[in-house]
Amino acid sequence: MSVRSFLALNPGPVTMSGTRSYLVGEAVAAIIDPGPDTESHIAALADAAADARSVTILLTHGHDDHAGGAPTLARALGAEVHGPGGDHPINDGQRFATSEGDLVAVSTPGHARRHFCFHLASNDSVFVGDLILGEGETTWVGEYSGAVAHYLRSLDRIESLEPRILHPAHGPTIRDPAAAIARFRDHRLARIEMVRRALAGGHTGVAAITRQVYGELPPKLHAMATTSVEAILDYLSTPE
Repeated sequence: MSVRSFLALNPGPVTMSGTRSYLVGEAVAAIIDPGPDTESHIAALADAAADARSVTILLTHGHDDHAGGAPTLARALGAEVHGPGGDHPINDGQRFATSEGDLVAVSTPGHARRHFCFHLASNDSVFVGDLILGEGETTWVGEYSGAVAHYLRSLDRIESLEPRILHPAHGPTIRDPAAAIARFRDHRLARIEMVRRALAGGHTGVAAITRQVYGELPPKLHAMATTSVEAILDYLSTPE
């Protein structure tokens, strides 16, 4: 099975060890999430795909650490870019051919309003972008109103595929998808309950609830925690 992983040198508190890009197939290939526009990383991807007869670049979502290098890589390979932030939008269920079988786009909003996973049925695997990370139990969910409900439904959708393997964009390959999905779902539900308890305890305002739920955080992580709390408040205020 020809699936190769390439780690970009952009580690950090949000990107963990860095963004992972994936090359699927050989003669007919797809590159999933080319990552940041860094010369060494783009050169490695271009070199790995140089012998392919055709290459398609696929984006799980448009965040810069996933899609920033897409234009440079597309020029180097003469490839089209499909997905959020690319030249060609994609739809749920759309198929992209590779030598290893079709990659099927699965709409999984939550981390971003437009987020897709890619299901490689021939290998019972799913490339999950930032829906699920290879380490820990959480990903950021706070970009837009409705994100929390979308995220929980997206986890359900990937679970329904019953994959054997998950390929995340951050962290190592996940060999026990059911346990990982349950862990990420349980964490999100626990955060929702913490916000609910903070409200019941008389904490008012996003800043106060964020301190109650997350404690003290560095500025960048505090900003992300604040938007996460805002998204949960939106979720709790929306009738089911």
